[in-house]
Amino acid sequence: MKTFTIGEIVKATNGQLICGTDDYKVMRFSIDSRDIEDGDIFWPTIGARNDAHDFIKQVIDKGCKSFVVSDLEKVPQGSREGLNIILVEDTVKALQALSAYYIKTLPLKKKIGVTGSVGKTSTRDMIYYVASAKYKTGRNKKNYNSGIGLPLSILELDTDTEVAVLEMAMDTYGEIRLLADIVRPDIAVITHITSVNLLSMGNLENILKAKMEITSFFDKDSTLVVNSSCSMLKPEKVAGEYKLITVDTEKDSDYQVSDICDFGDRGIKYTLSRKDKQYEVNLPTAGGHNAINASLAIAVGELLGVDPKEAIEGLKNAQLTGKRLNIRRNNNIKVIDDTYNACEDSIKSAINTLISTDGKRKVAILGDIIGLAHKSEEGHRLVGRYAAEKSVDLLIAIGDDARYYAEGAAEIMNKDKVMYFSHKKDFIQVKDKLIKSGDVVLVKASRGMELEEIVEEILKDKK
Repeated sequence: MKTFTIGEIVKATNGQLICGTDDYKVMRFSIDSRDIEDGDIFWPTIGARNDAHDFIKQVIDKGCKSFVVSDLEKVPQGSREGLNIILVEDTVKALQALSAYYIKTLPLKKKIGVTGSVGKTSTRDMIYYVASAKYKTGRNKKNYNSGIGLPLSILELDTDTEVAVLEMAMDTYGEIRLLADIVRPDIAVITHITSVNLLSMGNLENILKAKMEITSFFDKDSTLVVNSSCSMLKPEKVAGEYKLITVDTEKDSDYQVSDICDFGDRGIKYTLSRKDKQYEVNLPTAGGHNAINASLAIAVGELLGVDPKEAIEGLKNAQLTGKRLNIRRNNNIKVIDDTYNACEDSIKSAINTLISTDGKRKVAILGDIIGLAHKSEEGHRLVGRYAAEKSVDLLIAIGDDARYYAEGAAEIMNKDKVMYFSHKKDFIQVKDKLIKSGDVVLVKASRGMELEEIVEEILKDKK
């Protein structure tokens, strides 16, 4: 991680040094008043609900001496002595400007941007492990993939980073273009386009258009890598004046994925065909859909000069970020914690993993998919039917729209194997009567449902 001087920050952000010294050094950037350490610079942002400038007094009391602000009046006059205060027009734009400056100073051989409706964090992590087999590699901190999170992640990259793998998220047009402008990726990966962000984007075509902004600064030497098994990512939809590499289950793709075996919590196995060679890939990572994600990573690795065999070995060490098919065990039960996010396709894949995992009963606890807009009833109902078709032993639906899971499942399976709760607290009250020793339990929903609380409740009394 680089140490910045106040003068360097002033210059990169086009700010004004109100008080302090140019040569004062700061190590870490914090936007959270609760997370301040000695030598940090506090960078308050203004959100929809809170203005972090309101916490400046508390941060000063903790001993912080450096600040980038857009509202000077929020810095108490009597507390300014000995502080370094940089005034900017907009703190978020200033943070983005500093990260764009910093990434240009790094000795990077390649910059890789990753986006998609689903699978982008897992694919980012896999690319990181593949690239790390040969290069000093950096990636986003946790799930920091937004207009604030991505710049913070860039500022934490080590000064000797050779490859940067940076995930980019969006809710509407222009957001990925902004992030791509900061990073200027040489290689971009689009994992999948599906019914996420429908509330803001309207349809899949608009989502694709927004995701394709990742190529906004491409030239003829740049490369786009796509999962062309997704109908929205076929070559005719994504080709441009740059190189295109496809990963698919079809033979005419650059990398063909076939013979996928999902062993539940024991991982996956599949065959990868590349030109005239075939590779057997065995990974401890759960989820059959990760065969495509891993192959996207292998394709990127080959662009970096990492041989597929070497890439496959690197993937065996991959640890995926957050609550993504995270298998949690104790003496009596297995919980598949996949509570980070959800869409129709990812829930179906998670159900497949549930069915393939050893256990007495297969229990699916599914919460709302947020953002399906006018397709919400249809989408939830189809997933409920899919769970029934896969013969889950018990389907527990939680949330407002989750009732359509229950209705869809009840069309096929016995109604006594389907339960509906409008709120998670109602399920938690009776969980001990429903979840039994030896069960394998999948818990999955959109992030806003916060079903990780259910995971903890199930496990805490079973230890």
